[in-house]
Parts: sequence; structure tokens; C-alpha cells
Amino acid sequence: MNLLCFGYGQVAKNLVSNLLKKKVNLNLTISTRENSSIKKLGDFEFENLQFKENTYDKKILDKLNEYDYILISVPPINSNDLFLKNLANHVSESSKIKSILYLSSTSVYGDHNGAWVNEESETKPKTKMGIDRLHIENKWIEFSKKKKLPIQIFRLAGIYSEKNNAVSRLQNKQSFLVVKENHFFSRIHVKDISEILYLSLINIKENQIFNLADNKPASSVEVTSYASKLLGCELPTKINFEDLEEGVLKDFYRDSKKVSNEKVKKELNYEFIYPSYKEGLAQ
Repeated sequence: MNLLCFGYGQVAKNLVSNLLKKKVNLNLTISTRENSSIKKLGDFEFENLQFKENTYDKKILDKLNEYDYILISVPPINSNDLFLKNLANHVSESSKIKSILYLSSTSVYGDHNGAWVNEESETKPKTKMGIDRLHIENKWIEFSKKKKLPIQIFRLAGIYSEKNNAVSRLQNKQSFLVVKENHFFSRIHVKDISEILYLSLINIKENQIFNLADNKPASSVEVTSYASKLLGCELPTKINFEDLEEGVLKDFYRDSKKVSNEKVKKELNYEFIYPSYKEGLAQ
């Protein structure tokens, strides 16, 4: 499997670890902002090519049409997708690419007043993040049609992991807890993401959009309260949504929705490792 991870954050790292654990014969290239180099994960060696907003290692052009799969996990930068901006014109219609996996966000749905949304629901983002994500999703769909390449778009809910979660935030003395009536958001453990992406590599669902979220949307108060019970500690100071300063945090709390994962469970026959925050946090 010749794989390019365009961006190498926690999702890409977990996917690579998962592929190696499953004994996949992997030839990996990653792009990061760091200087180009050879990296190691245990005994496994792979190449890192530098890619910044205004400059990149041109070596990536030599291999671009030889990859089987390309995972795009770099978020929009100044409302642009760096791959589409810099590399799209270098992808030939005779490339060996079997699938492009683009990691988007459930922020594209905007606010649905706590109602359920699925992949067919109206996308009506009002935050900059949601607007940028939806714009770039559409650009990727245009690109895939133009180049006749299959694309799979994954709309990720809030990601948590063994290191970063409601329990660890309390252990690190989380200072406040935002309270907003009827505010629901969805989340997903990074291990479930890596497993779903693996299934999507070996069983390509061409030109599909999937929500990646667990079974149980909940408010931040509900999740943090559960975490505090696990630790036997007090809840942080509560702050009302209206008292937040304008910015990314307040934007997050503007949108309330419950994200359905029925499609990914049905299409990929997937059973969640962590069906809800309760299993994830208890573990």
C-alpha cells in the first residue's frame, strides 16, 4: 500500500500505527511543516517531506501519481486547501490513485437546534470553520470529478483520545465549564477513526460522505460530570455561553446537533470500539 499522509496529526499517526499493527505492507510518505527527513516508527522507516503554506519540497511531485491512497488531514489555511492550491494541477488522469480520503468536520452542518443530522441533512454553517470546510469539500468533489478519481469525505465529530479527553482536562485543572441549554455535540475516539479509515482503504466506497461520530451525542456538562465522577473530583466553575468572549470557543457552542453514524455502521458494517464517551472515558 503506497500511502501519502498529507498532514500528520493524531488521526494520521493512529491510522499508520493501525496499518502496521495489521501487518499491512506499507510504503509511507508524510508531509509536515518540519524539514524533510527520514523518520522511524519502531523499525518502520518512512519519508517526511516539508510542506508549508508558501513553500514545499518539490520531491513530492516525483511521486504524486504513484500513490495508491492519499489521506488529506490538513485543515483549511486562510480558507484554502494546501493540496488543491499547490498540487492539484500536477495530478494526472493516468495516476495510480485508487482513492482520496478527505477529513472534514461536522461543523459543515451548522446549527440544527439539537436535532439529529445525517449525510443528507442541510449544510448551513455560520462559523468560519464550517464555511471553509464546506467550501473545500465542494472543491474536492469538483477535483475528483475533473480527474475521474474516487473520493471519500469523512465529517469528523470532536476527537478525543487516551491522552486528550474530559478526564485528562480535569486532571490538568480545567478552569471552567461552559453551560448552554439544549447544547448537544458529538465526539469520536481516535481509535474508532483509524479503524474506519482502514476499512475505507480496503473497501473503497467511491464518492461517498460519511459522518464519523459515536452513538451518543451529549452536552459538555454531561460528559464532564461523568468524568468528574470517575475521578471523584469537583466540577470546574460553570460559565454561561452568553458570557464567553467572541472566538473559536464561542463559535463551537453556537451549533447544537446530534450527528448520526448510521451510514458508516451500515455501509462498512462497523461496530464501534467506544460506542459512547462512557466506554472511552472509563477505559
